[in-house]
Amino acid sequence: MKNIDPKLYQKTPVVNVQDNRGLTIRNIDFHRTTANGDTDTRITCHQYNTHGHLSQSIDPRLYEAKKTSSTIKPNFLWQYDLTGNPLRTESIDAGRTVTLNDIEGRPLLTVTATGVIQTRQYETSSLPGRLLSVTEQTPEEKTSRTTERLIWAGNTEAEKDHNLAGQCVRHYDTAGVTRLESSSLTGTVLSQSSQLLLDTQAANWTGDNETGWQNMLAADIYTILSTFDATGALLTQTDAKGNIQRLAYDVAGQLNGSGLTLKGQTEQVIIKSLTYSAAGQKLREEHGNGVITEYSYEQETQRLIGIKTRRSLDTNPSDTKVLQDLRYEYDPVGNVISIRNDAEATRFWHNQKVVPESTYIYDSLYQLISATGREMANIGQQSHPFPSPALPSDNNTYTNYTRTYTYDRGGNLTKIQHSSPATQNNYTTNITVSHQSNRAVLSTLTEDPTQVDALFDAGGHQNTLIAGQNLNWNPRGELQQVTLVKRDKSANDDREWYRYSGDGRRILKVNEQRTSNNAQIQRITYLPSLELRLTQDNTTTTEDLQVITVGEAGRAQVRVLHWESGKPEDIDNNQLRYSYDNLIGSSQLELDSKGEIISEEEYYPYGGTALWAARNKTEASYKTIRYSGKERDATGLYYYGYRYYQPWVGRWLSADPAGTIDGLNLYRMVRNNPIKYHDTDGRAPEIKDVEHTVIYGFSHHRGSEMGKAFAANKNPVTIDEYNAGLGIMGELSLSDYFRISQNLKEDSPPKLNEENIRTNSSKYLVAMGIEESSATDKIKQEAYEQQYAYTASWSFHMVENKGKLDIQSKVKNLLPSKSLFSGLSGQKRFQKLDAFILKNSDGSDFTIQRQRDILTKFASAGNTGELESTLSAADQSWLKNTIATAFFRQTSKLGMDWFIKQLASPDFRFVMAGYNGEKLTIEQLKSEQPWKTGKRRKEGPNEYAEAITFSEIRHAYRKKYDSTINFIQK
Repeated sequence: MKNIDPKLYQKTPVVNVQDNRGLTIRNIDFHRTTANGDTDTRITCHQYNTHGHLSQSIDPRLYEAKKTSSTIKPNFLWQYDLTGNPLRTESIDAGRTVTLNDIEGRPLLTVTATGVIQTRQYETSSLPGRLLSVTEQTPEEKTSRTTERLIWAGNTEAEKDHNLAGQCVRHYDTAGVTRLESSSLTGTVLSQSSQLLLDTQAANWTGDNETGWQNMLAADIYTILSTFDATGALLTQTDAKGNIQRLAYDVAGQLNGSGLTLKGQTEQVIIKSLTYSAAGQKLREEHGNGVITEYSYEQETQRLIGIKTRRSLDTNPSDTKVLQDLRYEYDPVGNVISIRNDAEATRFWHNQKVVPESTYIYDSLYQLISATGREMANIGQQSHPFPSPALPSDNNTYTNYTRTYTYDRGGNLTKIQHSSPATQNNYTTNITVSHQSNRAVLSTLTEDPTQVDALFDAGGHQNTLIAGQNLNWNPRGELQQVTLVKRDKSANDDREWYRYSGDGRRILKVNEQRTSNNAQIQRITYLPSLELRLTQDNTTTTEDLQVITVGEAGRAQVRVLHWESGKPEDIDNNQLRYSYDNLIGSSQLELDSKGEIISEEEYYPYGGTALWAARNKTEASYKTIRYSGKERDATGLYYYGYRYYQPWVGRWLSADPAGTIDGLNLYRMVRNNPIKYHDTDGRAPEIKDVEHTVIYGFSHHRGSEMGKAFAANKNPVTIDEYNAGLGIMGELSLSDYFRISQNLKEDSPPKLNEENIRTNSSKYLVAMGIEESSATDKIKQEAYEQQYAYTASWSFHMVENKGKLDIQSKVKNLLPSKSLFSGLSGQKRFQKLDAFILKNSDGSDFTIQRQRDILTKFASAGNTGELESTLSAADQSWLKNTIATAFFRQTSKLGMDWFIKQLASPDFRFVMAGYNGEKLTIEQLKSEQPWKTGKRRKEGPNEYAEAITFSEIRHAYRKKYDSTINFIQK
């Protein structure tokens, strides 16, 4: 196998040292870049408080530096309140943050590293305790501003008609206002509209007069309409300009077709067909432009080894040209060691052989240290400016290059050396790292490590991009403005500025370029499935462009360019552009509606452009989605969602808002392995390496299936273990429910429980046939990192589906309205609530009226204390079990969706056996409906187990997973 020397990895284990409490106090790595090179021992140290909470961590670089300098601080210091919640976090990268929770565990006051004071206001204890507003005050401001206001629906007939009771119907935030106009019975949004703030306004929703707030909003209202099937799958979406996207699914609930109808036109097919393997992996997809993409996988590991894109024989029998044929080769642990494009020919230029192949070499820590490939002969060194494409494409002037990468002991990329002997395109990019943190900048800004921290604010946000280009950040740590060209009068600066919604999504980008007598301004408004791009010279509109982005197009990204005015002459209106990507999602090949090539692009590791060719300059200028499938701004930065990325430095522009989810270095890009990993939103790399067996059914019937999975070298997983990784255990108390529910409402994922994650990660070793006692610590650490990454992904999925986990709102919506049901008998009035009780209660001897009364009090309770003061101990016990059942029914169903979507080729098994081992069939369940009998049997302390298992089976069939899941009869 090329580029691999097994001796490099000999005697380089990962060693974990534990104290007498079983807590890891040392992680020891052994680093080597060559088989015969020196070995560097790297020690990461951890300390804990008396309660076993992690109190500080320091990486190997700073650990050594601290031995000779008392000014060096640990990477992280943590202090906790009496309940174990982080109270104060001090990071050398992200600064100091203090968070105070209220008695219910909800965030109440936060003081950020930049001195911003954020407070949250909630409903009184007589109400459910929902978030009402968020206020912020910066150090420069004398008074606070109310940056968010949430208006909740009541219980009127009009609100019930649109399923809005108890829902947040208006959310005023940092971008404007979002209005919920209609939702389905399952909580999916059917109709929603938004208005943006005027450019001159900053969010400040003070007072209680909504009428006055409307003066701060622009006139345009953007409305989104959606329809769903009975399983909650999206069927159609109508964007703010009336364009309609349609989706179709196969019997397994997997996407198998889509179409787009531009306003006033007939439908265009986007996806003709999609074919999947038994494990749910894509095998073949055909698009509306007559292009077919086929996927191949390594039999033993199911890693993707081939992506072939070709024209269809049916579309053009005389031209079935293969447009892209990517072939991947891996080392035993899943690092990509070569990528070859068999659709391209080997070329010869300046007495050198140029092969369409890239190769990669890694050090003993799996960091990329060398890469080879091909580039355009005139490409030159890149920073923020973008190279011009070859027009037309000329692949005879490609040349070979080699790049090497150097890292320090803290994982900071410090040097990129580029060499292309045939063109003498040789250069070195040096990066200066702070002597006391992981903050770093190009050496053109400073070569003095002691000066680096001055180029960042207290929260770890870089203040200067390159010399002369300043960066400004808003109070929430989001990039607010980049000064592109600085002039004597700031009003005449060229700049690009941004605005974000309350959940951190970029809503607006404005690029301003000025001369003495002219101002060219381009505004881009980002809406669901739509971008509105308006260009003006002074006050005259020169271009009005709508970019319709197709949400589901298989592996391709599809965008339609529709001009209302200002269309360039050498490009068609309503141009359909299919963008075909590589393993990490980078846009490499653009095709039009006839399958003809618009542009081709290849990338260096970490994101620079190596090859860039297009059929004409105008079309090339409208390509905005590039490396890793992200948008490249005029600044040269890539916008990922939660952060901006500098491809010429291989680093993030700010510290990771998710904290240590990807290690102690908060600026490191995808673990310094950009060929294997890619980041989806700026928080953590996405990992899809390990083959899993997902097991559902009663826990005491799962054991044999786990054994079968281990025998096949697969990792058996259950949703229980990922819940445990978030500290959500079987015995869910009412206070736990209120705390988790409130955090989810505020888009705050549950805190990861590292001890539980490490315990569950040991199954990876069994799957690999390795005894834990004989496993190297490096393998243990890799297993832990895999488990940690998946647990984090599950936590984000819970936030994305928070409405389904809001049991209190669901109960409130089930309570009968006095006016609506006044003419019905008591039993009929409570029909929906009684059905909830039968599905979720433990078969208690309580009367049905007593159970109704308990749930009625729960629906209006603001916190646990309120319930404790109004309910007896027996009532509280019943309520705890019932709410736990309802909550875990939802997490298990969400987990089923997540497993199928997220995990690498899951082998999904469902044990169809009742509690006592009797066989179950779907026909039997449909006819007997045991979940409606109210006579639930018990499985140990988990009284809700049977209700949950039946719910999972019904969900699998409703979602049409029966062709994906292997239902096993015991």
